[in-house]
Amino acid sequence: MSVTLDPKSTTDTPTPPAPARPRFAVAPLLEKYALVVALVAVVIVFSILRPETYPTAANLQNILGSQAVLLILALGLIVPLTAGEFDLSAVSTMSLSAMTIAVLNAAHDWSLLPAIGVAVLAALFVGFVNGVLVVRLQIDSFIATLGSGTVVLGVVQWISDSTSVTGIDSALVDATVGTRVFGVSLQFYYALALVLVTAVVFQYTPIGRRLLFVGRGPQVARLSGLHVDRIRGGALVTSALVAGLAGIVYAGMLSGADPSSGQSFMLPAFAAAFLGATAIIPGRFNAVGTLVAVYFLVAGVVGLQMLGVPSFVQQLFYGGALVIAVALSGAVRRRTTSRSAR
Repeated sequence: MSVTLDPKSTTDTPTPPAPARPRFAVAPLLEKYALVVALVAVVIVFSILRPETYPTAANLQNILGSQAVLLILALGLIVPLTAGEFDLSAVSTMSLSAMTIAVLNAAHDWSLLPAIGVAVLAALFVGFVNGVLVVRLQIDSFIATLGSGTVVLGVVQWISDSTSVTGIDSALVDATVGTRVFGVSLQFYYALALVLVTAVVFQYTPIGRRLLFVGRGPQVARLSGLHVDRIRGGALVTSALVAGLAGIVYAGMLSGADPSSGQSFMLPAFAAAFLGATAIIPGRFNAVGTLVAVYFLVAGVVGLQMLGVPSFVQQLFYGGALVIAVALSGAVRRRTTSRSAR
C-alpha cells in the first residue's frame, strides 16, 4: 500500500514558535534596591575615611538605637501620605505627648500609666481635630495641619512654661533606653515591630489597599463605593496616634521633655518618608523603604559629623535629601502608573 502526502500539508503548516526564554529584569531590581545599595556605599565610604570610629560595633549600636523616634514618626506620616494627605502637625503632636507625660508624671506626681494614657488621648484629639478640619471643613491638609501643629506647639509651651521638664519615672527610661538587647536599646525593637505591622497592613489588608486607592484617585474611589472621607480622616487620626507613641518613646529617651527640640524631627521624617517611596516598592510609601531611608540619612549625617563638617551641613543634607526624594518619588510614581496603564 502506498501513501501519498499532500505537499500543501507539509509546507503550509506553521511551525510553532519556540518558547521565549525568561529574561532577568535588571532595571526593576535596581530600582527597588538602589537605596539599599546607596546605604551600603555610604557605610563603605565613611568606613574608609574613618576606619577607627565609623565601622565599629559601638557606632552601629548607637545609630540603630538612637533613631527609633524618627523611624516611628516617619511610619506614622506615610499613612496620610498614602491617602493623599499631609500631616504637618505630627511633630508637634509628638512633643505634646512627651510633655504631657513629663508634666503629669514628674511635675504633678501622677503614676506613669495614667500619664501615658492622657498623652495618647491628647494625641488622638489632635488627630480628630485634623480630620474635622480636612474632611468636614474641607481645608487643605497642608494648611490645616500646619495651623493645628502651630496651636499644639503653643499648648506645649504653655503647659511646660517654655522650660524643659525632667525626672520622669525610671521605668519608662528602662523600657526605652535603659535596657539593651545585643547592645541596642529596646526602643529600636519597638520601631522595628511597628515597621513589620505597618508593612503587613499596607501590603496584605483591605485597609492598606483602600488607602492606596484613595490616594491615587479619591473621586474614582468614591464612585467605587469606598468611604473616602472616613479613610482620609482615619489616616490623620492614625498619624496622630503614632506620633503620640513616638512621644512616649521620646520622653523615655530624654527622661523628660523639651518644648522645642521635637521640631528638629520634621525635615528628616518627611525626607525619610518620601525617600522610602523610591525603594522596595517604588512609587508607594512603604514601611521597609522608610526603614532603609531613615538609616541611609542617619548613616550619612553621622559620617559627616565624624569628618568634622560644620553643623549646618546636617540641615543641608536633610533639606537636599527631601527635595531629591520628592522629585524621585514623583518620577517613580508616574513611571509606575504609566506601566500599569499599558
